[in-house]
Amino acid sequence: MRKLLLTLFVVLLCPVLSPGWGFFGHRTITQISVYALPSAMRGFYYRNLPQLLKLSTAADERRGQDPLEASRHFIRMDHYGDDPFGLMPKAWDKAVAKYTADTLRKYGTLPWAVLETKTKLTEAFRQRDTAAIISLSADLGHYVADAYVPLNTTVNYDGQLTKQEGIQALWANKLPERNIAKYKLDSESGHYSKDPLKEIWQTVQDSYGFLGETFDREEEITRKYTPETKYVFSHKYGKTRRSYSDAFADSYHEKVGGQVAYRLKLAPTLVASMWMTAWKDAGSPNLDTFLKKAPTKEEKQKLEDEMKIWKDNGLVESQLLLSMQKFTEAERPDLINAAKDMQALPADAEAAPAAPAVVPGAPALPAGTNKVKTKSKPAAAPAQKEKAKVDKPAKAKKKPASDGWDTPAGSGW
Repeated sequence: MRKLLLTLFVVLLCPVLSPGWGFFGHRTITQISVYALPSAMRGFYYRNLPQLLKLSTAADERRGQDPLEASRHFIRMDHYGDDPFGLMPKAWDKAVAKYTADTLRKYGTLPWAVLETKTKLTEAFRQRDTAAIISLSADLGHYVADAYVPLNTTVNYDGQLTKQEGIQALWANKLPERNIAKYKLDSESGHYSKDPLKEIWQTVQDSYGFLGETFDREEEITRKYTPETKYVFSHKYGKTRRSYSDAFADSYHEKVGGQVAYRLKLAPTLVASMWMTAWKDAGSPNLDTFLKKAPTKEEKQKLEDEMKIWKDNGLVESQLLLSMQKFTEAERPDLINAAKDMQALPADAEAAPAAPAVVPGAPALPAGTNKVKTKSKPAAAPAQKEKAKVDKPAKAKKKPASDGWDTPAGSGW
């Protein structure tokens, strides 16, 4: 019994794992990625920016529903030996032949998830399916961004093996949120990628190279703090949570802040490049024709002004960084399903992404299926209506109050 209580106490003390960038980081990267697009794509993506931001964290939200989703956000390269990048085949089928699909999924499939999602996005562009284009662009951006987090490349992803629990949330969440005003967000423009798989593997390898500094600097700073000053403990509704203190976070940022800012700045360029590559591989369709209404002069001017502010690194100062604002529901997209139909929508229409193509031999991404129940009236109905007693529906149970440790949309965590 004592062992059980001790185990429970340790679990409650462990910080909640936030894989990859938090909501704040993903929304920041998504917004800047739109600015990094070529002009032929920028207007379409800018019009759909609210929906893109909303869906930029959808992949994380699916982790509890799809058992295969979690592995798409990381790849634990150190599991594969001292020279993992030399040993690991880059193509999915060759990697499966060497390590088996089960092993790959256990230790992460991030590079192949990027390639498969990019291929699906290409098909969505060919089909002129705007709902699928936006949802797949959001997922693709999410996976690419996760490749820029060093801790997504190791089995010690949260410092749990070196008594540095919580370092994931510290590096990818707390540091950028507290210091975003100090970062340069004027990322380079996107480019067409001749070999997307090679580029994402290079990104993973670069992230892996930052692991030593990520852990070593935390250990170095720890020597200057006591447990009471290094951590803060919160107690709510019978739960105890531990996280790094603001003072420790600031000291740690002095050592690795440049690394965090560098990875955050590079991510939008590759995200925009993957979007652009999918679009070009689909034949570079005219995205303006995908919009139900052409951009107005006011919209074009607003985007042009934001582009100038972004290039001058003034998004934060001008309060135009949307991840810092209270998140609201996105407006309905201009067009649902195929752009070629160009028909008016009913007032209660909902966007539903079409099922995109699948890359042969690659790990399957989640596919949602919407079931609609219909009722048909019998041909022969009784001539006389009968009164029937209608039971009052049971009162819906109130949703329990949040204990403050969930991750509501817009929280930035």
